Amino acid sequence: MPTVFRQQGYRFFFYSNEGDPREPIHIHVTGGGGEAKIWLHPVKTARYHGFDFRTLRTLMRIVEDKAERIEEAWNEHFGD
Repeated sequence: MPTVFRQQGYRFFFYSNEGDPREPIHIHVTGGGGEAKIWLHPVKTARYHGFDFRTLRTLMRIVEDKAERIEEAWNEHFGD
């Protein structure tokens, strides 16, 4: 599970096995007792639990701000 970055107490990461065929670019987030999966194009939640809506909005803003970095890390890790 490569960690892409940490911010505001949250860990943003990929699972090494992201499906076959591989799912579209997304990032997983854990921290504060919650977990989420956020699609990158467009930025929206795929699933989540343990986060309130305010926290989800914050996480989605972070993903929007770091979208280029996330996509680069995805392509580097998965070889796309």
